[in-house]
Amino acid sequence: MKIISLLVLLWLIIGGVAAFQRGYFESSDTSCAGLGTIALTIVAGPLNYLGVNPEVQNCELPQPSE
Repeated sequence: MKIISLLVLLWLIIGGVAAFQRGYFESSDTSCAGLGTIALTIVAGPLNYLGVNPEVQNCELPQPSE
């Protein structure tokens, strides 16, 4: 179980490094699509270095009722 946890943590760290290298943490875009792209990049992990470029084009958040 420790090995699996370590591998998952390493996978996510590599994804975080990929998101950092792409400059996703430096932009002031705090839209749903921007945050979704960051999350997908982190989850994709090492696949980012194999050519995967996950992006969220748009997303609609539900609006609160009045």
